[in-house]
Amino acid sequence: MTRLKRLADYLTSDFLGGPKPWKLSWVINFQKAGTFFFVAWLMWFYQNTSVAAYIYLALHGSYGFVWLIKDFNFPDKGWQKKVTIVGGLVAFFGVLLWYWVIAWLLISQPQTPDYPLADNIWFAGCIALCLLGCVIMIAADAQKHYTLKFHNGLIDDGIHKYIRHPNYLGEIMIYAAFGLMAWHWAAAVILLSVWLLVFLPNMMAKERSLARYPEWKSYRQRSGWLLPFL
Repeated sequence: MTRLKRLADYLTSDFLGGPKPWKLSWVINFQKAGTFFFVAWLMWFYQNTSVAAYIYLALHGSYGFVWLIKDFNFPDKGWQKKVTIVGGLVAFFGVLLWYWVIAWLLISQPQTPDYPLADNIWFAGCIALCLLGCVIMIAADAQKHYTLKFHNGLIDDGIHKYIRHPNYLGEIMIYAAFGLMAWHWAAAVILLSVWLLVFLPNMMAKERSLARYPEWKSYRQRSGWLLPFL
């Protein structure tokens, strides 16, 4: 996982070398800001005005704006690094673009997917999952930003008290909602690939970094990876 993390960092930061004219956050924010308009364009192009398409537009499109509000008010320092031109393109086409593919999988279909439950129940579940994920992600990133702004050290209270990676839990919940709306095997492949190849190495790297604090051992014993006591 360490080698995978280093490879991903190289590909999205320094790949092929050269000048570093843009921040990684600019690339991410471009995709987030464009999601609402891209999904709306898909709906127009495929003439898909189904309830599922509109709900997806509201969920995924609004999430992009939520991310922008978060980034403008308490940006993640990890995304502020400058990257090469090709590195930024790798980040966009290698990861971020695939999130748009999930929207295409849903909206390009002439009929609403055959969900395991009644449509209204399925939609309610996806909406609830996305909303809860947004709250968890925002709470975790806000606590991290403002705590480290005034005090460096291990964050082991608040929303981090029982979960060591609440921001990733929130992101997983959000994109799981999008995948469940699409209800397509390719959406599951996309999400699992990102979670295993991007999220997991990042979480493991974070754990190695936190291990330098003396209170890490006791914190690790009383907290869960993504869910309390799990």
